[in-house]
Amino acid sequence: MASLNLTIKPRAERSRKIVVEMDADRFEKLAANLGLFNPDFLKSLERAEREISQGKTKRLHSLHALRRT
Repeated sequence: MASLNLTIKPRAERSRKIVVEMDADRFEKLAANLGLFNPDFLKSLERAEREISQGKTKRLHSLHALRRT
């Protein structure tokens, strides 16, 4: 497996968010290894975009609310 050079920095002193920087070529390799270029995955993205544009989605305020649906 090829090495992956990353730069990870906190966004702010007390923030729970981080910034991850990597080379674009390495990112494409990582995406391919995760299956993000898989035709089934790409079709599911297209389907999700259609559903969002048609208004077939609803907003969840918590994951707990997902159990009630």
